[in-house]
This record gives sequence, C-alpha cells and structure tokens, in this order.
Amino acid sequence: MNMMINKKIEIHETKIQLKTDIKPTGLTDYIFKLRIMLKDFIRRNPEFLTSLEPLNIFDGPLIAKVMLKSGQIAKTGPMAAVAGTIAQFSMNYLLNKDSEYVIVDNGGDISLKTDKNVVIGLYAGSSSLSGKIGFKIKSHQTPMGICTSSGTVGHSISFGRADSVTIFADEASIADALATSIANEAQAEQDHDAVQNCLDFADNYREYMRGAMVIVGESAGTIGKIPKFIQTDKKVVLGDFFDLI
Repeated sequence: MNMMINKKIEIHETKIQLKTDIKPTGLTDYIFKLRIMLKDFIRRNPEFLTSLEPLNIFDGPLIAKVMLKSGQIAKTGPMAAVAGTIAQFSMNYLLNKDSEYVIVDNGGDISLKTDKNVVIGLYAGSSSLSGKIGFKIKSHQTPMGICTSSGTVGHSISFGRADSVTIFADEASIADALATSIANEAQAEQDHDAVQNCLDFADNYREYMRGAMVIVGESAGTIGKIPKFIQTDKKVVLGDFFDLI
C-alpha cells in the first residue's frame, strides 16, 4: 500500500491542509516563492490587491496572470481567485513529481487529483445541511477544483447572503473566482429566491465549470454536473474535509 502523507502548511494567510502519496519535498518553499512573487507584483500594481472588478495587466508572473484571467472570466477582481490559484499551483507541483493522489485544501478552496474514491464534506454555516452531506469524488478523474464562497462564513468579501456557493471546475483558480461572483447574487429576501438568482447567474458560466451547488438557509439548488451526494453523520468543519471510502 502506498504511503499517505498528511501535512499542514501555514504561511501567513495561506493555510493549507495537504494529503498526498509522495513526500512533498520543496512544496513549502515553492508556496513561499509564489507568495513573494505576488507581493512583489502587488507592490508594482497595487490595484491588483484592492480591485473588485476585472483588471487588464499584461506583464507579471504566471500566478498573477492566472488570477487575472480567472477574474476576467468571473467578472471579479483577481484576488477573488488567490486561494484557489495557490491550491492549484501546489497540486500541479506535486503532480509534476509523479504524485497520483493530491488533495490541497487552502482554507476551503480545494484542488485535487485522486486515484481513490474520496468524500469532500460540505460546510455551509448554520444551514441544517452543513456537515450532513458530502460529495463523492471518483478515482481516476482529471484534476478538479472545488471552491466555496459564503456571505455568512469566513472572511471573504461577498455582497450576497449565501451560506455556501460551491463550484466544481477543471481549475480551482476559476472555481474560486466564480464562487465569489455567483455568491454575490444571493440578495433576495426569500431564501429560495436568493438560490434561484444565483443559479440563473451561474447559467451564464456553464462553459467554465462542471457544476454548482447553492445553499441559502434551508433552500438549496444545483446546476450542471456535480458529484454524487453522500450522507454523513460527521459534523464537518473547515479543514476536516475528506474521508477515503
């Protein structure tokens, strides 16, 4: 049986929980270098940090270019994609070292590629669905990004009141930005109307994502293709997000 390594990597705002089948040699230094490149880029382009709208900046490190592209797709500022992008780059770093199983959770924004079946738990604040269902991610899939934005949980900037908007996409960078953009639409007074507003808005982005799930209070809805639901009696909290089955 292949070894399985669990590791926490915390560098200021970056708080990663990693599970992988190889020793993640050099990954912490790699993430540190990514952050240094971003900070240097922001010093030269301060609007990159503060803008809530897409930006057009054509020169910069690859991580900045990926975040800019994701913001342009989702119509958000580039920092809406920062956690998912770092997760995605970290996953790719290990895949390039021949890992077959990588789950990188950067504060709830996940990038993964797995050769085993995995359950990703759903955390949705005070909603009764929180901690009671998970998503079954099948083995041998291509890399996937699973990112969640919330207007009621965490420190993300959101103009809506969604308990959770979870996006499934090929790239965690795009999933992160789309989760923010779609969660902003949860503004209706009634929960079910807020969910529908998010889903109607998400319909514009089908080409960029596999699917989405929206929860506002006791109302929920999905669009596109999302992994199979699995019931769980395990109370999921942030950072406690996967079980092998």
